[in-house]
Amino acid sequence: MIDDFLLTVALSPLLLPQGIYTRKVTPKLPEPEGAREGMLGEGVPLNVLILGDSAAAGVGVSKQSNALTGQLLTKLADYRLIQWRLEAETGLNTQQVLARLQDLEAFEVDLVVVSLGVNDVTGGTRLKLWSSQQRALCEVLKSKFRAKHILLSSVPPMHEFPALPQPLRWFLGRRSSAMNMLLNQHTSQDEDVTFVEVKFPIHKDYFARDGFHPSAKAYGLWSDVLLEHIKAKGLL
Repeated sequence: MIDDFLLTVALSPLLLPQGIYTRKVTPKLPEPEGAREGMLGEGVPLNVLILGDSAAAGVGVSKQSNALTGQLLTKLADYRLIQWRLEAETGLNTQQVLARLQDLEAFEVDLVVVSLGVNDVTGGTRLKLWSSQQRALCEVLKSKFRAKHILLSSVPPMHEFPALPQPLRWFLGRRSSAMNMLLNQHTSQDEDVTFVEVKFPIHKDYFARDGFHPSAKAYGLWSDVLLEHIKAKGLL
């Protein structure tokens, strides 16, 4: 799929008003309460960094224990002593996360879980630029933070988001699918990076009340898929 500038221009009279209206009426959910770093479990240490946007931050649930971080760490702690850190914030796109990593003091990690893409989709980041930013992100994680393995979560299926009207939903879903194709291509060329496709059932139980973010049930499924990839890579 190509980054279709002409399609964007043609649909802009419809898409721009829909985007403004959707932002206005969609509930603004807060990031959940809870620690952003710590230790859990016992045994051989595994240093884990969870990185990204509002989904990485856990928006959609009220406590970090029900978010992606809490549910994944609980499962990982059955195998290793998990030393973890969460670097995520609502609204961040790939370029902003890359800039944040460049400003952070270096620390070593074994495993990085990344959730990015939605804000790049809604912000109109061109696909070629986004692909280069993703590659740069992985290079910084490996060179500065000594990441042994990086899991890139798929961009959610935005064509199924209840909060989005048509044709905005179709258009953003088209872009999220294109980004996932690029992620898959990128990771196929790098054995230290894995594309993690998460297929959420299209059911209200898997969406938060804003119709945009994951629910606790969706975070649980996401953490299960990540756990299987982590096992497959021999990290536990």
